[in-house]
Amino acid sequence: MCLLVPIKRNLKKISPVRHLIYLISSLLLTGQVAAQSAASPADPIKPGISAGSPKGNAKITGYAVDSTLTKAVEFANVALYETSTGKLVDGTVANEKGKFSLTRIAPGTYRLLISFLGYNTRTVDNIILTVGQTKDIGVVRLSTSTRTLNEVTVAGKKALVEDKVDRLVYNADSDLAAKGGDATDILKKVPMLSVDLLGNVTLQGSSSVRVLINNKPSSILAGNLADALRQIPADLIKTVEVITSPSAKYDSEGSGGIINIITKKNTLQGLHLDVDSGLGNRNATLGLNGSFRKGNLGVNLNGNGRVIYNPSASDLNQTTFLAAGAAPVRTNQHIKAFDKGVFAQYALGLDYDLAKNQSLTAGVRLGIRNLTMDQHQTTTLLSGERLSLPSKRDVNSQNLSNSIDVNVDYLHTYPSTANRGKKEFSLSSQYSQNKLTNNFDANQLDTLGLISSRQKNLNDATNQEFILQSDYQMPLSQRVQLEFGGKNTLRQVTSLYQYLLASPTSAFDPDENRPSGSLHYDQNIAAAYLSTTFTTRNKLAIMTGLRYEYTSIQAWTGGSKAGGQEPISIPNYGRLLPSINLAKKIRENATLKLAYTRRIRRPFIDDLNPNFNTVNPLNIRLGNPYLKPETVDRIEVGYSTQLKKTYLNFTLYTRLNTDDIQSISQRSDTLVGAVVTRVTNLGKEYNYGSNVFATVNLTPRWSVNANLDVMYRFIQGLALDVNGLSTQISNQGFRWGGRIDTQLQLDKDWAVQANIGYRGKDINLQGYRIGFAQYSLGARKDFSNKRGSLGLAAENFLTRGMGFTSVLTSAQFNQDFRQYIYNASVRATFSYKIGSLNGAKVKMNKSLGDEN
Repeated sequence: MCLLVPIKRNLKKISPVRHLIYLISSLLLTGQVAAQSAASPADPIKPGISAGSPKGNAKITGYAVDSTLTKAVEFANVALYETSTGKLVDGTVANEKGKFSLTRIAPGTYRLLISFLGYNTRTVDNIILTVGQTKDIGVVRLSTSTRTLNEVTVAGKKALVEDKVDRLVYNADSDLAAKGGDATDILKKVPMLSVDLLGNVTLQGSSSVRVLINNKPSSILAGNLADALRQIPADLIKTVEVITSPSAKYDSEGSGGIINIITKKNTLQGLHLDVDSGLGNRNATLGLNGSFRKGNLGVNLNGNGRVIYNPSASDLNQTTFLAAGAAPVRTNQHIKAFDKGVFAQYALGLDYDLAKNQSLTAGVRLGIRNLTMDQHQTTTLLSGERLSLPSKRDVNSQNLSNSIDVNVDYLHTYPSTANRGKKEFSLSSQYSQNKLTNNFDANQLDTLGLISSRQKNLNDATNQEFILQSDYQMPLSQRVQLEFGGKNTLRQVTSLYQYLLASPTSAFDPDENRPSGSLHYDQNIAAAYLSTTFTTRNKLAIMTGLRYEYTSIQAWTGGSKAGGQEPISIPNYGRLLPSINLAKKIRENATLKLAYTRRIRRPFIDDLNPNFNTVNPLNIRLGNPYLKPETVDRIEVGYSTQLKKTYLNFTLYTRLNTDDIQSISQRSDTLVGAVVTRVTNLGKEYNYGSNVFATVNLTPRWSVNANLDVMYRFIQGLALDVNGLSTQISNQGFRWGGRIDTQLQLDKDWAVQANIGYRGKDINLQGYRIGFAQYSLGARKDFSNKRGSLGLAAENFLTRGMGFTSVLTSAQFNQDFRQYIYNASVRATFSYKIGSLNGAKVKMNKSLGDEN
């Protein structure tokens, strides 16, 4: 006998494909549907349940949980049979948290059957009910299975990529090759994202992305984003959400869109501990993720550490052109380098249910980054016909970071009214601080290899942020929902920098030829938003929003404001930011989307920092505290459909950037043969692109994911000519890239995954960077008790490493820079779940900061 229960409250959340799987699994695992008997309209019966089934006021509740006790079994089938007659008397479907409830049960003795696709059917016998009794059977563990039905193997497996209404979700849990790596190893496989060999992330060609951790900003991500992402271990990441057209509720920052990294968090009662480790030729990792939950209190604690060690090299060929008639200066430089890094991250989370509809959550997250690089630089300079002797320089640079995030959140939900959804009020607060150190020590060597002079650059920066936010959502009718809220963000950035100089034997003294000083930059952002969601009768969903942000800035250079140091005149500004998202279901399995958003990019701390960084004296970098915000208008059209075993998503977009924040390079006026790169508001940038993503389930065990993106870019701005006068320049061209990822489930709990991707030529205002390819292979063997696994992952293993070239051309200089990344890596991984959760229950209430 098969139980098919049309519970609209639950099934409306299931996609058509998952709904079909649910129906088929019920048919295959439980049997044929019993004939439906006649019933009166006042007491409708469920298919397969006899109309003569006795009714009472007893109740049975429980939870369906995966045998590993790390997740609920969503939408499991629950059937109740009378023991004496074997007759099916009632049934239901578990909700998305695994909870099920059977009501109006008559006194008697019963047998409960729980089943779902990919799991062995579980039976609970001898359930005795008395009049009015509520029987809680607790957690029922379902073990995974692989069953052969008519020569077809059906196995439970989570999709690697999911397409939701407003975002694309990459399930990092299913990524075998990234185990033991960091966040960049995950991100480079996410559709629409691209990660270069240095760890820089772009979203549909834009490097201006807003990265969140569990829906919140984090001070870990302040400063250099590429370095910060290396601090987050891949084993800690549950999913990555890509949001290209955020609603008005989200901050406007991140002109390219939002990347939301969701970390793993256990929601079961009891004591639990996960251990993840990895060891390879390029890194080693160790992570502990523990949780304890009892009653209304839940505690999550995790700690992760990573060590990296990686050699690299580079060649620089550069020609600088002086004023008209002067001979050009040609320089050649070769660098050998070795990176060593220690990364650690610790997090403590608490949540407490104040009442049935109220919850309080709090968390503390600590981050540590200790990255050092040893460089050996050899430089030759040719001025006119005069060739200098090779100059040698040894440099040790330090990139250090200590960050903390503290948050307290409150959530109050209100009971649903007839034909309407829930009302919800939330209040959130967060304090963040990140202390950054970017120092270097350099020794200039003579022809005998002895130290001739010493140089030191000290640069300490601090980024502090305090956020207070309130949100309220309420249904106006069955089809209309209103959401509004306010937020205030206070940021304080300081940067202290100084150059010191010494002979081989003397003490360090201030270097009078290098700038020293400080920057103090205070920014306050007050924001309010209003958003409405409306669904028409012909299945057109309309989400409109309006957000206003007012930014006030106070900045000054020198020691302190009280000391009367020189102020920086930066005007305050307000921005009105509209958004609209339309979604139309044109067929049962096809959806068409249209979106428009306006967003802004405020400068990061690295963009503002005026420190004159001469780690490489031929390639100098400094920030610009006078930067204005960049404004981006974006239009996107998307189409998604399910064609038998293939899911297809196609997107077209256009993006206009005004006051574009980019880097511009020019020759140095003080250092012969050197090029200085500054961050500035260039002008305008136009982007037109498309993205195609497809998932093909070749068999229930074998899936293939493919992604292709093409973009045309036109960029325009001001640069200096050979005489130092401003002139307008532009550049344009196509950029394309793609990747293919395949996963295969094998017998005896084995799984393998392979990935290959290519990123084509990328342009900027003054030049381009050539393309490169990356690939990986991973395998995993799960233990028979489902509590642990062993794995092996390899990346770019066919060669020692790879190189890529950047070319810059202007009226003042030509530069050809080739960098060699020795990133061939192989690592072994180990994971295990410790602790028994007997009698555990799934926590149902949602808390702020949890995944939507």
